[in-house]
Amino acid sequence: MKALVYSLTVASIVAFAGISAQAEEKQLAHDVYFSLKDNAPQAKEKLIAACKKYLTDHPGTVWFAVGPLADEMKRDVNDRDFDVALHLVFKSKAAHDQYSKAERHMKFIEENKDNWKKVRVFDSYLEP
Repeated sequence: MKALVYSLTVASIVAFAGISAQAEEKQLAHDVYFSLKDNAPQAKEKLIAACKKYLTDHPGTVWFAVGPLADEMKRDVNDRDFDVALHLVFKSKAAHDQYSKAERHMKFIEENKDNWKKVRVFDSYLEP
């Protein structure tokens, strides 16, 4: 009986370690929705330009896109509580974690945060 319990425990630990390793290897989508205090067209364009300047070409980035709210999309299911959306896909959680501490990312925050009314971040693993 001890051998069976030991085997099940070892199998559980190995399985958990495998799940953690798989999570590290999955691509991570990092979506950020900015609501601005000043949401005039020029202010939106300024934030979009800053995203392009500071948040592109980080190591481990698979995909980058940024843009304003699509004004014409006004269905009941559309969340319209933002002005600018940022979309990044990283090759792994580790790549995201490196990006989040990068000097250019920190400079982006410092230069732009004063106009942020609300920032919402949605991170998810991507399934192939």
